[in-house]
Amino acid sequence: MAKAFFRLQKFLRRIQFLLFFLTAAYLMAGSLLLLQRTRLVLQQGSRGTPTNQALPVQEEVSRVGIIDPRTLQNPRPGPRLLVGMDALQEPALDQRHSPQWLMSRNSELRQLRRRWFHRFTSEQEPLQTAGSKAMKHTAEHKGTYMGCFTHDSRERTLKGAVFYDLRKMTVAHCQEACAERAYSYAGLAYGAECYCGNTLPAAAAKPEQCNSECKGEKGSVCGGVNRLSVYSVQQLRAGARPRRNVIYRGCFRAPENLTDTFPVSLIQPNLTVEMCSEFCSKKEFPLAVIRGQGCYCGYPTRHFSLREGTDGRHCSGSHNASSAAGGEYCLVYQTPVQDTRCTDRKFLTTKSKVFVALSSFPGAGNTWARHLIEHATGYYTGSYYFDGALYNKGFKGEKDHWRSRRTICVKTHESGKTEIEMFDSAILLIRNPYKSLMAEFNRKYAGHLGYATDRNWKSKEWPDFVNSYASWWASHVLEWLKYGKHLLIVHYEDLKQSLIPKLKEMVEFLNVTVTEDRLLCVENNRDGNFKRSGAKQKNFEPFTQEMKDLINRYILTVDEALRGRNFSGLPREYVPR
Repeated sequence: MAKAFFRLQKFLRRIQFLLFFLTAAYLMAGSLLLLQRTRLVLQQGSRGTPTNQALPVQEEVSRVGIIDPRTLQNPRPGPRLLVGMDALQEPALDQRHSPQWLMSRNSELRQLRRRWFHRFTSEQEPLQTAGSKAMKHTAEHKGTYMGCFTHDSRERTLKGAVFYDLRKMTVAHCQEACAERAYSYAGLAYGAECYCGNTLPAAAAKPEQCNSECKGEKGSVCGGVNRLSVYSVQQLRAGARPRRNVIYRGCFRAPENLTDTFPVSLIQPNLTVEMCSEFCSKKEFPLAVIRGQGCYCGYPTRHFSLREGTDGRHCSGSHNASSAAGGEYCLVYQTPVQDTRCTDRKFLTTKSKVFVALSSFPGAGNTWARHLIEHATGYYTGSYYFDGALYNKGFKGEKDHWRSRRTICVKTHESGKTEIEMFDSAILLIRNPYKSLMAEFNRKYAGHLGYATDRNWKSKEWPDFVNSYASWWASHVLEWLKYGKHLLIVHYEDLKQSLIPKLKEMVEFLNVTVTEDRLLCVENNRDGNFKRSGAKQKNFEPFTQEMKDLINRYILTVDEALRGRNFSGLPREYVPR
């Protein structure tokens, strides 16, 4: 009995010791976790700035017009550490606008811009993914479903307009868009791509192969991988609001042999622009050329490049076909049909050995340059950021990780030493700061294609914006000149005026070989969907004399820095106004 009691006592002592040990371990783990969380909070609050720079956000950030929205949501008192606020203090007059001061200011403000940008992109609605539920062709679609067909992005059957919406594409939206442009068929692929045309695809596919759910309409089919769900929209055309898509390109000297230059032609007495344009649209050609009673359809080529127009008086000064000259000159119109010789794009099949940046200040035309590069090279461009609006419109490289090296180049607005030295080379796109500031202000308040309101321009936000962003325009160029390894300087104005020569330089810099016809196709589609539309701001001067003096000093600083690196200086139109 005594022996059993002894064993029980020994067992209880062991349990007591074990419980004590577990309790101590639990308390130690909790203490360590609490200390670690406290350390992280301190690091997040003081990252990148000494403690003597702690300033209240609402009081100091308002000087530059950048307010952290979290301050408005959480108005509790107490200072919030802000990076780089010492840059807002007035420097000595002899140091202000010097390259060193500009780069220092840029480094300090960069954290603010990143915080604002990541907040902005985080507000983008998440992209919807296709479900695995059974889908059907709902009866509410007004067009007639023609079936599932094969789709080749390089040799498209539906050669008309193309639309992308990787978030809100529906069958009805695609049908209406094609009907408004007077097409007979609308085809959908990959759940988000819409193609218009006048010829039904010849190669049919199995119905079950069109299995991609529409991104904006659950339960509806929008084609599949290399498959088109095709609808006839002829019955919708009568009630659709037609768009004036025929664009007058000008009067040109006719090629020596029109029939050799243009594959399709029509001789018609009393020929009109509408007759010729409709004929060429049905034949799915982007150009309608009129000489006398002859209508010719085709593409821009080396023999007829549309680069050198002539005085419109040679074509009788009229857009009426019957009055066009019947000899040396011809009238040229662009039909709604898209030139498809340069619309195919893909990711690089192997990782790029050279990591190339497409760098610019915001508002300098980076998106437009990406459009040109993608269509000229046939490869997607990437982005240091993620812009859902651009991804939805067909920039599929937006979703690819910017360091994947699967894209031909990577968009960036960054200008810190570390960010610059990550790239092996860069195309540095520079635009007139007056135009860049206005474009970025429009984008900030109205998106990529809209315009800020008069109220925005006349508010306190505009002068604060200029005061903060004008220095960034200058420091962005200065830092890339200082830290960039291999640079190609491209001025937006030169690219706009001499598209093909400048685009050739950019493509050669990217080490890609392209055909002349592909470049002519890019020129024919030069604007893409990136031209601002809608009512422009009223005709008033948004820049005060004080703003002009500030910007002009930055222009002179950048011009001097470019010439110091043996680059050509800024274009003449940058000269202080």
